[in-house]
Amino acid sequence: MSVLGSLSGGLRRFMGGMTEKPRELLATCVYGLGAGAAATAFQLAVHLIFRQTYGRAAELDFGQFALWSLVTVLAASLISGWLLSRFCKEAAGSGIPQLKMAFWKDFGYVPWRTVWVKFVAGAVSVGGGCSLGREGPSVQIAGGLSSQLGGFLGEAKQNRQQAAAAGAAAGLAAAFNTPLAAITFVLEEIIADLNSRFLGAVLLASVLGAFVVHGIIGPQPAFILKGATAPHWQAYLLTPVVAAVGALVGVLFHGGTLWLRERERRMNWLPDWAHPALGGLLTWVLGCAVFYETGRLGVFGLGYDDLSAALDHQLMWRTALLLLGAKLVATVACYGFGGSGGIFSPTLFLGGMAGVAMAGLAGTVIPLTPGDQLALAVVGMSACLNAVVRAPMTGILIVFEMTHEFSLVPALMIGALISSSLARRFFPHNFYDDLLHQDGHRLDRVIPPRDLRSWEQLPVSAIANFQPVVLRDLSPETLRQALKDHPYERWPVVLDGKPAGVLRRQEAEEALAENRPPKLEELITCRANQTIRELETSLILSSANMVALTDADGRIIGLVTLHDLLRAQVALSERRGIA
Repeated sequence: MSVLGSLSGGLRRFMGGMTEKPRELLATCVYGLGAGAAATAFQLAVHLIFRQTYGRAAELDFGQFALWSLVTVLAASLISGWLLSRFCKEAAGSGIPQLKMAFWKDFGYVPWRTVWVKFVAGAVSVGGGCSLGREGPSVQIAGGLSSQLGGFLGEAKQNRQQAAAAGAAAGLAAAFNTPLAAITFVLEEIIADLNSRFLGAVLLASVLGAFVVHGIIGPQPAFILKGATAPHWQAYLLTPVVAAVGALVGVLFHGGTLWLRERERRMNWLPDWAHPALGGLLTWVLGCAVFYETGRLGVFGLGYDDLSAALDHQLMWRTALLLLGAKLVATVACYGFGGSGGIFSPTLFLGGMAGVAMAGLAGTVIPLTPGDQLALAVVGMSACLNAVVRAPMTGILIVFEMTHEFSLVPALMIGALISSSLARRFFPHNFYDDLLHQDGHRLDRVIPPRDLRSWEQLPVSAIANFQPVVLRDLSPETLRQALKDHPYERWPVVLDGKPAGVLRRQEAEEALAENRPPKLEELITCRANQTIRELETSLILSSANMVALTDADGRIIGLVTLHDLLRAQVALSERRGIA
């Protein structure tokens, strides 16, 4: 620790002597290289575990394969579940929603515990066969490591947004070797602003992350698409259908996972650390059934080998359909029961298999070239990913950067338009935001709007105090206790269960001194779903600079003062400055 401390102190002194721009440039290089190395190490760990377990088991007879795969997936699930419940519950799931909350709520600070738990639990879980992806964990690991590197370089906890965003971009770029898609994803999903002042840092770190994985693993770490050519009119005719099917598969995953997560929380009969094993067990049943029928391992782990085979025209459409159904159920189970892994790989797999199956079915009626079939497969991939993540530019660029075939872009754009429109009919928000909402996080309280007018259209509940101090009677004992316990200048008063008015501190003191009932001022009320703009008008009308929020029965459930409004406006200005 003393060596690290000395190194950290030396770096801080060195960077302290630099001007702002060179210092930020050097820090971003550190973030990009460190995050890219972490994401690459995570990727290698996942593949190593999978090869040493399922790769070897696949060479055995089916009985031995079933036994060893059962032991592997259960052990991986239980180890992952124990790590998550014992050390860091925030390392469960994809990791991208958690990093998004850390970026906004904690100003980019991610504890070191989250980084190492995510690395170990994610590698064991995904490499051990659970039907989840490595890209989401790569983003959380890389963003968290960069946040810690920011502290190593002297950045305060409240000033690590740039580090987290740069690390996330480098991590995703290293996971797919797609730097452009990594840039757009971080700007679209985490920062939620394509014009962010962090654009330069995100761009540089993304490129460095891609350089790292390119140098260690090679130019194409995910999978290779061969024979990509310009699609013919038959493929364009089928593109809307395939995009719709891919989007519906994404919607099924979205809804099924949220439904299962809600019920998983009520499973008091099983320890929390054992919940992921349920997902692993179901994955084993489905994976063994598919392996017995087809010899394919795609239900286990990432499934990229089978997806590559499908894109290389080595899978029949019936096999693709079987893999689609089994992988969908297995992924919902693994994520819904609290496993540690992402959704990029599964949704790309599901969309790709949907596209292959649809192309195979259509090929029995309409003549399709191999290039047409490949185009429909990648449209399915992009559509399914976009339906879940709602980042259309990312979905398009991921496929484009993997194929380097511009002729596919028009079909991908059509697919993105259709999948976005269809998915929004079922779920207004993307999968990550719905996860945060399900976990009790209020995004409207954390992520600032882009302008004052948008902020004024938020509900009053976004800035209200839902634990106000309310006086239930006006007896001398109650007044003395309120004056003693609270420094407030005014209190809302409720008599007989209904709002009665506002009591000022000075009036309470004078009433006690003169031994008389206190006089109340009028209490202005509003509903929690009214806009902040409407609240501003109510505050102007209130002589007490206070508005009470009431429910449908007229009971006070919250309070907003002029001070609350001004504080929220100041916070908005500060956040707009950093966004």
